[in-house]
Parts: sequence; C-alpha cells; structure tokens
Amino acid sequence: MSNICVFASSSDIVADVYKTAAKDLGQALAKAAYGVVFGAGTDGLMGQLARSAHANGGKVIGVIPDSLNYPGIVYPHCDELYDTRTMHRRKAIMESKSEAFIALPGGFGTLEEILEIITLKQLGYHDKAIVILNINGFFDHLIAQFNDIVSQSFAAHEVLTLFCVKDSVSEALHYIQTYSPTTTYQKNEGLE
Repeated sequence: MSNICVFASSSDIVADVYKTAAKDLGQALAKAAYGVVFGAGTDGLMGQLARSAHANGGKVIGVIPDSLNYPGIVYPHCDELYDTRTMHRRKAIMESKSEAFIALPGGFGTLEEILEIITLKQLGYHDKAIVILNINGFFDHLIAQFNDIVSQSFAAHEVLTLFCVKDSVSEALHYIQTYSPTTTYQKNEGLE
C-alpha cells in the first residue's frame, strides 16, 4: 500500500464545506487503497479525514510532536503513531513515509507544511506529486501570490510546475494516480 500525506487544519469551527471535503478525501484514499499520513490530530479536518479513512477500511498513520501527544488532541485510533521530539522531525517522518502530498485548507501550520514540501521538491530532495486541493477557492490568494512571485522574478516560471491545483477530490486523486516524476526543472534555471 502506498501512503499519501495530507496537510490539513485542526480547527473544528471551519465551514462544513471543508469538513465534507476532508471526509470525501479520507473515503477516496481508503477506497483507492492509499494509507493516510497526517498530523495525528483528532479535531478539525485532520480528524474528519482520519475517521472517514478508517470508516472505509483505510490505514491511518499519525505523526505528532510529543508536546501535543495528549488525550483529546491526538487521534486515538491511528494504526501507526509516531511521537517526535520536534516539529522538524515530525515533518521529516511525514515526508519519508509518503509517496505524494495533498494540502487541504488550513492555517499557518498547513501553509508552512505545503510550502516546505514544494521547496524540497524545488531543491531536488524529492520528486513526488504535490496537490493543493483548492476547496471553495480557499487557496486562490495563495496561488495569486505564487504567480506574483514568478512575475516579479523572485522565482522561475517552472516552479509553478512543481505542484498542481485541483478543485475536487477526484481530480486530486486522478493527478496523483497519473503522475509521472520529472527531473527537468533545476532551481537555478532562468535565474541570475
């Protein structure tokens, strides 16, 4: 079984459209026989994702820093749970156990995680599929910022090929299932 890492919010007070997307993603990953690697939270989109994956026969792998590993915070039914000393180690384990990455809507932690995984790909540390799941237009401003970064020559246009933006769970899974790694992009191409 391959694993897909999902970055997602831990907030329970977000709109239902995002909770539904997390449930749909958990179900789709389980039915496609993908294990879910996630931040091990029991609340928010993380919890919705994990519960849905489990309800559909999927495997759930949680990775949480020890400072957050407490009842009521950590999802209690992880098939595997990794407790780390630092956030840096948490992200490294999540990356190493995953063959692809999906970002659901989230806060600063989710943004930091998806930006790091894009940067690691840009620098050649991996060549795995990355999907930004743009539910309800949540990431529109971030994508506009990416385009602005490129238009003002802070990054080469090719960085926009390091990830894809999809509006639905089915499109995200199709992209991952048909993804073919490429090594044509080099960070310094087109930059002074």
